[in-house]
Amino acid sequence: MQTKLEQLAVYQGQFGDFTITQNDRIEVIIYRLGLCFASLNFAIATLSVLIIRGQPWVLNLLTPLFIMFTVGVGISLVTIHIYLRSLHRLLQVFWVIGTIMTLIIARQSSDPLALFVYNHPSTLFGIGFTFAALTGIFFKEAFCFNRLETKFLSLLVPSLLLGHLTGILPVIVEEVFLASWGLLFMIFSLRKAIQSIPSDIGDKSVFAYLKEQRSI
Repeated sequence: MQTKLEQLAVYQGQFGDFTITQNDRIEVIIYRLGLCFASLNFAIATLSVLIIRGQPWVLNLLTPLFIMFTVGVGISLVTIHIYLRSLHRLLQVFWVIGTIMTLIIARQSSDPLALFVYNHPSTLFGIGFTFAALTGIFFKEAFCFNRLETKFLSLLVPSLLLGHLTGILPVIVEEVFLASWGLLFMIFSLRKAIQSIPSDIGDKSVFAYLKEQRSI
């Protein structure tokens, strides 16, 4: 009953009234499923690295887990609602660059992907674009919904990557940062799952206005 009422509801936007369609709702659900899929694979990979440690089969398992994580992030970037189209496209370009570099590194390296990247921090200049795209999602969520976990993640992710790239972080600090990332990412995706769908769609009148301005 509530869903039918929401479908019939007319919302007042900054530039006029708008309604929320079934397609809008489906996009939000897919966006959230992408986040859940990405966070689940990232959490499994994190637990494997921190608890089991160093086993060859774990290192081999990390490659498909990272690929599925990347797919989840990509799905979310296709369906996320961001007012600034240029920012949306930029995050998608980051994801494409990161994905291509991941495939190149995985194909050329004789070592498991995670081990090669860990031992060659400079590869983060390529594969790190995927994480930059994810950080963009965290920043958007922090800005729009003032979520505490995404505020931390917006700082935590680049801090860990840059810290490893420059070699200034002790291993124990990297492990703490990684564990925090995995935990906060799961908290974020679970909270998104129970958030009201209209709030994730945003003000459709703003999207319509910006589209009209681009066509002028």
